[in-house]
Amino acid sequence: MAMTDELTPRERRVLEAVIQTYVQTAEPAGSRFLSRGFGLGVSPATIRNTMSDLEEKGFLSHPHTSAGRVPTDKAYRAYVDSLLNSPAGSIVVAERERLREEIAGSTSTIETILRRAAQSLGVLTQELGVALGPRLDASVLRRLELLQVGGDRLLLVLTLDGGVVRTVFVEVRGRLALSALAEVTRVLNERLAGHTLRELRTSVAERLRDSSTKPEAAELLNIFVQEGDSLFDAALPMPEGNVIVGQASVLASQPEFGAAEGLRRLLSLTEEPARLADALRRKHHADEKPGVSITIGAEHGDPRFDQFTVVTAEYHVGALNGVIGVIGPTRMPYEKVISLVQHTSRLLSDLL
Repeated sequence: MAMTDELTPRERRVLEAVIQTYVQTAEPAGSRFLSRGFGLGVSPATIRNTMSDLEEKGFLSHPHTSAGRVPTDKAYRAYVDSLLNSPAGSIVVAERERLREEIAGSTSTIETILRRAAQSLGVLTQELGVALGPRLDASVLRRLELLQVGGDRLLLVLTLDGGVVRTVFVEVRGRLALSALAEVTRVLNERLAGHTLRELRTSVAERLRDSSTKPEAAELLNIFVQEGDSLFDAALPMPEGNVIVGQASVLASQPEFGAAEGLRRLLSLTEEPARLADALRRKHHADEKPGVSITIGAEHGDPRFDQFTVVTAEYHVGALNGVIGVIGPTRMPYEKVISLVQHTSRLLSDLL
């Protein structure tokens, strides 16, 4: 049963008016202001009584210093669920074009594209843009190459599902013959291609141990037998390094961050990348639209996130997927944010 099922039609209209007022003004909504600004068709006294009923049901709270009301997490959840059950909001053409120009103008690496996407999304929503790179441990190795880049170094180039490329330096003793590189490359592709990085991180030695090569290639192949597991470990970014954070300065104009403590609380979350990554991957409601997730305040189950909302959507790189979204105060323009996050995820999937 949806939360709003326990509300009367009048309560729904008043609740929506309170939320919209508070999002726009950051000030508690009073009955007289709602009566003048929203054409609810009832007197301020009736609105005031309705707000009291909503407070009893847990949708509004009453700051001691004000006669007005502010939405609770429960109110925002009801509002968000109503948005997700309606057609997606529209994005103005200028915002759509700005996103494409900003993101498409940076095509060197996935990390660079994601960083530009998080920054651009943050600027347009005035929230903190965040992104998670694809989880590469489940990706399949399609092919690998060995390139001599110095007298005692090789570059191992791994091409994964969706065209994702990772590189690792391999230390060798002196320059090797091209025939030895070609021979070992052939063996590595025969034995390792088609397996996930997760499998290869613990089984390279076993998969290569009985390989036979020409004498000039044996020493190089033995490096992969002895050190293969650590080389494939190095091909994966550390989990905490997989979180990309946009510019926190865009939040400075929001009342919640007018005092240094509010902004410090948010920035402290970015200093724990593993915890932040977990929050970005979490889906709160199984019935939310595919690919979009909104977690509000106490729904995080972590008191450090109690005053924040996380809105994310998945993007896809071949068979892999990652997350793009924003973190901001629970008071945010949800319709605009949801539309922009969804659009950015689709744009990333197309570009990548």
